[in-house]
Amino acid sequence: MLDDFQNVLSVSLSIGEVFENLVVSLICGLLISLFYRLTYRGPGMSYSFINSLIVLALITSVVIMVIGNNLARAFGLVGAMSIIRFRTAIKETQDIIFIFFALAIGMASGVGLHALALASTIFIGLILYVLTKTHATSPSKKDFLLQFSFNANGGYEEAPFISIFQKYCKNSKLINTKALMESDSLELSYHIVLKDVKFTAEFVNQLRTTKGVNNVNLFFDEENF
Repeated sequence: MLDDFQNVLSVSLSIGEVFENLVVSLICGLLISLFYRLTYRGPGMSYSFINSLIVLALITSVVIMVIGNNLARAFGLVGAMSIIRFRTAIKETQDIIFIFFALAIGMASGVGLHALALASTIFIGLILYVLTKTHATSPSKKDFLLQFSFNANGGYEEAPFISIFQKYCKNSKLINTKALMESDSLELSYHIVLKDVKFTAEFVNQLRTTKGVNNVNLFFDEENF
């Protein structure tokens, strides 16, 4: 029975192998944190999260080395980890991706698959970088909400902004009309799809200089962003 207990506690790795696994895990963790900084597009970067990615890869590597091929040790670690409760909500999908990224690379380093860990880190990191910089999977951001006031004495059919819509917009739809109490004008709200977002400023400027048009406001359609 004592021999069985000693087998559970033993680790079938030399000090050199443990050190090598940790070094590879550290290098991969540093690369993962670098790719995170290069691909992050949020308002404020959390440097504590960047450091956590490096440490997470190291910890995962240690856990895998401790478990090894021992089933009893694996169940013991699962029971120990079950008491941990994470109360911090992760808002960005990218953060979840990088957490799993660090976990997977730490596992590969822990079992001694160094070439796989390094190659996967570089390959996956480059894929994330290319997708972020080229916006290959991003939808075309051409949908806007347009609001402006208009003196409609001549009616909508003769409104001068109609020709501007036809010139710059692929599609336009009136979604709301509101009478302004302090004047005879109407506040109009349109959902528009621009032909080319490069001419957004030109489109707004022409509307502002159009007779009868005032208080032009252009908003992004949040459903498409």
